[in-house]
Amino acid sequence: MKHVELSTVKLDDLIRRFAQSRIAVIGDFFLDKYLDVDPQLAEPSVETGKTAHQVTDVRCSPGAAGTVVCNLAALGAGQLHAIGFTGDDGDGFDLRKELARLGCAMDHLHVVPSRRTPTYLKPRDANVKSLAGEHSRYDTKNRTTTAPAIEDAIVASLDALLTEVDAVIVLDQVEQPNCGAVTDTVRRALSQRALQFGNVVFWADSRRRIHAFCHLVIKPNQFEVVGIENPLPEDEAEDADLLSAARLLREKNRAPVVVTRGSRGMLVSDPDWTVVPGVRVDGQIDPTGAGDSATAGTVLALCSGADLAQAALVGNLVASITIQQIATTGVAQTSQLADRLAVWQEQQS
Repeated sequence: MKHVELSTVKLDDLIRRFAQSRIAVIGDFFLDKYLDVDPQLAEPSVETGKTAHQVTDVRCSPGAAGTVVCNLAALGAGQLHAIGFTGDDGDGFDLRKELARLGCAMDHLHVVPSRRTPTYLKPRDANVKSLAGEHSRYDTKNRTTTAPAIEDAIVASLDALLTEVDAVIVLDQVEQPNCGAVTDTVRRALSQRALQFGNVVFWADSRRRIHAFCHLVIKPNQFEVVGIENPLPEDEAEDADLLSAARLLREKNRAPVVVTRGSRGMLVSDPDWTVVPGVRVDGQIDPTGAGDSATAGTVLALCSGADLAQAALVGNLVASITIQQIATTGVAQTSQLADRLAVWQEQQS
């Protein structure tokens, strides 16, 4: 297998081109809603006697597909378009407000009164900045099948934008089959459009169904590739098994495959199988959203003229920065990438 190389000059050239990129993000837009709770202010409920936890601040951020948008915006992407749906509810209002703040166009983020805005409600101890301060999370998801009319609207929005974008990023977050924005019908349409629009980068990431995509660049993790369903935190796929299974997946997908390997980085298929080591970082990390930040960096670099291995390295650089931001949706700035590349180069030598 080959090993990736990326010079500072090449990275600077890619970064300068980020602002020219036009990217559509299609999929499940969640709201990440953080509740900062001060335990010292807790008081008993007069009616029930149970503890009434007191919220001192509420912070909202786009989640899931919205996390990809957050990272693209922070890296200076030129144009951003959201394709999907929200409910006609307060969480949808907050989500749209945050996407608008990022400069993301929402003409194709449909408001559907019959659906709820998917939301991750995240209470946390306001006095504890580490991950230990997180309380149990409360999730709001749609658990009924997405109606055909919504599917048709999403596909129509995709078609309306395909001549205006350089890349389409698919984020399939909802685990329940056909209950989110990326249903079987939408997935088939994406596969067809990827064949028809060879000049557009089609990139897919999926919580449960990465093997269901075809003709798009896909980003499975190492365990999805070798068929390990419930890996333990310390597990790693053997290199020989991983490469063998990844080759079969590349043949089945009929498009490039980018395999994530946690702290070990990525393995990419095209034009040759190439190892893309990760950046080793010290101290506490928060891996939440690391895959989404890696997606943003990789796709932006692809749109800017990088080959797949170089783009994956940019994705690794971005992810290594975001995982060091604790208990929040982390993002990286382009001004941080050169220093992080220097760290990576030193580690490789």
